[in-house]
Amino acid sequence: MRKASINLGIIGTGWCGGIRAVAAAASPWVDELHIAEVKEERLKEVAALTNPVTATTDYHALVEHPSIDAVMISTTPEPTHYPIARESLLAGKHVFLEKPIAMELHEADELIALAHAKNLKFTIGYSQRFNPKFALVKRSIEDGTIGEPCSAMVSRHITRNLGKKIGGRVKLSPAAMEATHDIDFVLWCLAPRKPIRVYAQEVRKIMKGQYNVPDCVWIIVTMDDGTAFTIGAGWVLPPAYPNFSSTWIEFVGTEGAVMVDETHRDVYTTTMARGIQFPISSMPGEKVNHVYAGPMEAETLHFLECVATGKQPLVTGEQARLVMQVYRAADLSAETGQPVDLTVAPGARTAEPTFA
Repeated sequence: MRKASINLGIIGTGWCGGIRAVAAAASPWVDELHIAEVKEERLKEVAALTNPVTATTDYHALVEHPSIDAVMISTTPEPTHYPIARESLLAGKHVFLEKPIAMELHEADELIALAHAKNLKFTIGYSQRFNPKFALVKRSIEDGTIGEPCSAMVSRHITRNLGKKIGGRVKLSPAAMEATHDIDFVLWCLAPRKPIRVYAQEVRKIMKGQYNVPDCVWIIVTMDDGTAFTIGAGWVLPPAYPNFSSTWIEFVGTEGAVMVDETHRDVYTTTMARGIQFPISSMPGEKVNHVYAGPMEAETLHFLECVATGKQPLVTGEQARLVMQVYRAADLSAETGQPVDLTVAPGARTAEPTFA
């Protein structure tokens, strides 16, 4: 059922949550905005930008608020995702949840089942689907421009500023925290094909001593129709522009290919004080005066529209769960040095990895 506007709660207003709060505050889809953030200084900062009805350090106040229709959960560390999303769904709220969907597959299953049982919108923050260049790749496959897909490659790297921040708060690999975006993107492009085999290798030279996490991972995935794709993701580029991200994409088909340069070398500044900098180069994007450069604002507005109009969000819980299966298989493969098959035993709810 369509509503003229919704009441929205945002739980966690750090980097990503702050972007979403600012976008929501300016959106005609939102009537009342409510925010929760454990860091009081950041709470005051975002409240000053967004003028919320509620600004609290206790997220339960939003979950239990009877007039809030939906919540966006942008909390860290990542193990907080599942319990807060579960509480929100049980309270009857539509939920937007930053990746990862959960830490364990059974947790993802429970969230998906709850959303279906209560007829609630439940979607995961895979913002790269809202990048116009990535959407072009998807269209080039759907409309037959490149013919039948044969192979794909995505290489994504971010700076060690972010790598240290992530590695210092949670022991999740680059496969789970960075390559996850690209696994989602390629699986989205290749659907309804399904992944059946995963092989991965990690490198541990820089981050191992301080955080005991890999520097980067390279993953090869085989699909059920024989298509194969490779994803490389790392978080140890030298410090540069804050949260700099560099991505290269190749999709090759029977009738052509599509290449995407998202390395952000097209816009740069150079100064005596800071040297060369690459603005508007982070994955979520950033505000540039009156416009927003990047996909996260569009993703945020998409969720608000879906809740208000009853549309299905672009990313489903089931799709996010499949991404989780792939990156968990990649972690297992990197640990054992062997390819891992993705199979589902008769009657099983979750895929069980087996050695190829």
